[in-house]
Amino acid sequence: MTSPHVPQRALDTQPRTYTVKTLGCQMNVHDSEHMAGLLEQAGYVKAPDGSDATGDADIVVINTCAVRENAANKLYGQLGQLAAIKRTKPGMQIAVGGCLAQKDRGVIVERAPWVDVVFGTHNLDVLPVLLERARHNEEAQVEIAESLQVFPSTLPTRRESVYAGWVSISVGCNNTCTFCIVPHLRGKERDRRPGQILAEVEALVAAGAVEVTLLGQNVNSYGVEFGDRGAFAKLLRACGDIEGLERVRFTSPHPAAFTDDVIEAMAQTPNVMPSLHMPLQSGSDRILRAMRRSYRSEKFLGILDRVRTAMPDAAITTDIIVGFPGETEEDFQATLDVVRQSRFASAFTFQYSPRPGTPAATLDGQLPKEVVQERYERLLAAQDEISAAESQALVGRTVEVLVAESDGRKDDANHRLTGRAQDNRLVHFALPKGVDWDGAQVHPGDIRLADEVPTLVPRPGDMVKVDVTRGAPFYVVADSAVNGGRFEVRRTRAGDAWARREKTRLGLLAEEHSHGGPPTTAGGVLLGMPQRRQ
Repeated sequence: MTSPHVPQRALDTQPRTYTVKTLGCQMNVHDSEHMAGLLEQAGYVKAPDGSDATGDADIVVINTCAVRENAANKLYGQLGQLAAIKRTKPGMQIAVGGCLAQKDRGVIVERAPWVDVVFGTHNLDVLPVLLERARHNEEAQVEIAESLQVFPSTLPTRRESVYAGWVSISVGCNNTCTFCIVPHLRGKERDRRPGQILAEVEALVAAGAVEVTLLGQNVNSYGVEFGDRGAFAKLLRACGDIEGLERVRFTSPHPAAFTDDVIEAMAQTPNVMPSLHMPLQSGSDRILRAMRRSYRSEKFLGILDRVRTAMPDAAITTDIIVGFPGETEEDFQATLDVVRQSRFASAFTFQYSPRPGTPAATLDGQLPKEVVQERYERLLAAQDEISAAESQALVGRTVEVLVAESDGRKDDANHRLTGRAQDNRLVHFALPKGVDWDGAQVHPGDIRLADEVPTLVPRPGDMVKVDVTRGAPFYVVADSAVNGGRFEVRRTRAGDAWARREKTRLGLLAEEHSHGGPPTTAGGVLLGMPQRRQ
């Protein structure tokens, strides 16, 4: 039976290929997985990576962000490059979705008339229909919904990773931060029922995932819509009961709504990781008030103290905006003071960017670029020093790393792989002497795909215990294996799932079509609509 979200397509001699380019946050990354799932269910096939630049993809979808001022410049720069490719490739289609599409609507087609489809954040499900309509009518199709039409998590999803996945618990935001355009573009908060969320998590685990990240614009306000202010803490504890789920993360909470029951749930649920992203935005109470951030620096620091009391090894990261309208040197010094007290593992730092339609864009006191830049550089220097010291303090400590698919860092002496520790720090780790392979590309002879993988060879999705040997601002290095030190590989279901996927992609294994779980595809995991738990 054809999905109601997918048009019936005439069979082509060769399936049309697609690629999705993502700009922006984790919510956009997950939305792109839904777009890919819809396209694959409609009969399209994922093009090789980089096909948008080479012109090999028949359909290029750009999922846009509107949070930063240069978002439009990025989009139109990419569209300009695609225009030249499209002129040489008859039948190629370009679609633009996401937050900037929701905001600019018909402006995109006016500025880039070679774009075929524009769709918004509230109606991802129409993408395949609009592509077919644009082909048939030979004219651009623009469809922007004013409110959420279909909850994204009910759509088919093409997961790029087999060992980790995103799970949305809500969409939209009820906050009114004066600098933020997200509530205008994504609407008021809508919460999913707990049973639906847990069913999706269980489906991911059944497909091989060992890690999930719960997503929401403000995850700790989850449950307000259906009248349960303790729902998020309960959801974390419920994730702890899912067999096979080893790591649970979430992003992002809001300090104003962050409660002690969440801290207790984190500390008492073994698979909830000791990592927390807590957006500060500013350390100045005056600026926080102007931002409509309904907390002050004392409350923020108190949350961090309670988190570290319950979880001494927790790594805390943050977001900070420099140069908000009216920010004085005294205000900026207050931010530096809070940063030094907070000892963040890392920080995402931004120069204030006025967004049309937000209250802050028309405030008096817009700062000169050179003032903002100088403060930004001072903040970066201070935080880099703190991050380096926090990483260096881990030297000698044993960490368990979930091995990633990236090739990792290489130098003259060591072939390093990459992964994440339990506290979410990036770890580059060396292999023992004599253990090496050509990891630049997975191929039929790859030792990681053998029926009997050597004991000391980790696969993406496996866990490796190593000792940290050096700290840096953005990562730690764990070269304990080089001289015969700690290097312990633990095979996981996720590593098995990665090997099955790669064997399928290479034609070494027939594609699975299991009636008992989600099917695997040659490039990822395609999940349909999760069912409510009974």
